[in-house]
Amino acid sequence: DVQLQASGGGLVQPGGSLRLSCAASGFTFDDYSIGWFRQAPGKEREGVSWLSSRDGSTYYADSVKGRFTASSDNVKNVVYLQMNSLKPEDTAVYSCAVRPDLLPPTLLFDDYDYWGQGTLVTVSS
Repeated sequence: DVQLQASGGGLVQPGGSLRLSCAASGFTFDDYSIGWFRQAPGKEREGVSWLSSRDGSTYYADSVKGRFTASSDNVKNVVYLQMNSLKPEDTAVYSCAVRPDLLPPTLLFDDYDYWGQGTLVTVSS
């Protein structure tokens, strides 16, 4: 079974940093791309980043471009989301999802096949 588990969330002050992890199992890691999504209270889910585990290429939402960086460890089957210069509006539950890697990059929720439970990130002073 495909399993995805996000972790690493917490409380951080504005301007601070956090690194989220998404541990994956139950599928051939190199064959899939991984998306990070977030959902703030009362708001729609937003796609944050897309990463190809096959070649490391990435794609980001404009709201996080230049501040967030996705990467992967293909030995450990883990995808990371390094979040810098965090803002209060980054507060949300962050989760990861996967889709076949040969498909084009996308930040659309419905384009992903498997989802994991999220981790809460709170940016507040």
